Amino acid sequence: MEFRHLGRSGLMVSEISYGNWITHGSQVEEDAAKACVQAALEEGITTFDTADVYAGTRAEEVLGRALKGRRRESLEIFTKVYWPTGSGPNDRGLSRKHIFESIHGSLRRLQTDYVDLYQAHRFDHETPLEETLKAFDDLVRQGKVLYIGVSEWRAEEIARALKIADEMGLDRIVSNQPQYNMLWRVIESEVVPLCEKEGVGQIVWSPIAQGVLTGKYAPGAAPPAGSRATDEKSGAGFIKRLLDDEVLTRVQRLKPLAEEAGLSMAQLAIAWVLQNPNVSSAIIGATRPEQVRDNVKASGVTLEADLLQRVDEILAPVVERDPAKTVSPSRRP
Repeated sequence: MEFRHLGRSGLMVSEISYGNWITHGSQVEEDAAKACVQAALEEGITTFDTADVYAGTRAEEVLGRALKGRRRESLEIFTKVYWPTGSGPNDRGLSRKHIFESIHGSLRRLQTDYVDLYQAHRFDHETPLEETLKAFDDLVRQGKVLYIGVSEWRAEEIARALKIADEMGLDRIVSNQPQYNMLWRVIESEVVPLCEKEGVGQIVWSPIAQGVLTGKYAPGAAPPAGSRATDEKSGAGFIKRLLDDEVLTRVQRLKPLAEEAGLSMAQLAIAWVLQNPNVSSAIIGATRPEQVRDNVKASGVTLEADLLQRVDEILAPVVERDPAKTVSPSRRP
């Protein structure tokens, strides 16, 4: 496992991190979840990402139990706040009240005294940004949070947060967590240039596009049994837009490139996002330990420029690049 700085901060993270969105507490049983976490640890992953909203707070509980007994200093544990975790009007968003109440719930579920990174899961248009940033800064001062970041924020939102932090003398955000993969490149034109300049690193999710970039979904064929596309409780809604015959046909054309590089399709997809120097870590998820063991082999891989160009040529007509596709709700959900 290779390690990278999280943005321009001093924090080192494993360049492949383990995330438990729509798996722990939902898609897989706890024994399987623990086996996946064990495989991640054995393969050198030290960075674990979750959120209070995942599986209605159950994902944090499962991760906390799976990591119990591990030397805390050897791990980087990330979580997030914004989406509803209760039925009350203040059980959502980035108000000072919700941030403080949410961190205490997350710490309890994760069975830890602090999280290494606390992330604003979306931009909150109903809370003054100064209020949000001051609340995060206070948690840093209290030692409950070591670093702060955001997730799925636009370039202009990140820029505003950095400006306010500098003006008020607050801790700056060190990371953004966007969706990023061969098919979804909306951060490249605006977010990445800004973040490179300001020292903000990307912790990217969905590097294999919900499994589409593994090549297991064939054009004109029903999704494989047990795959994310068949799980109506969690994954099916997210992957539906990618199950387009043109997309799937072009993904199949990547197989010879993966074979040429001596990689599995998943390894090629993860290695591809790691070629971007602004990416600090790529988050993988798994329902089986063997998926973890396969994916981590992308760490440290260098892809030749010619191969990267051929990837672009194959996928160009189906790649999404519009930065306006990064959207936070105009009102709290």
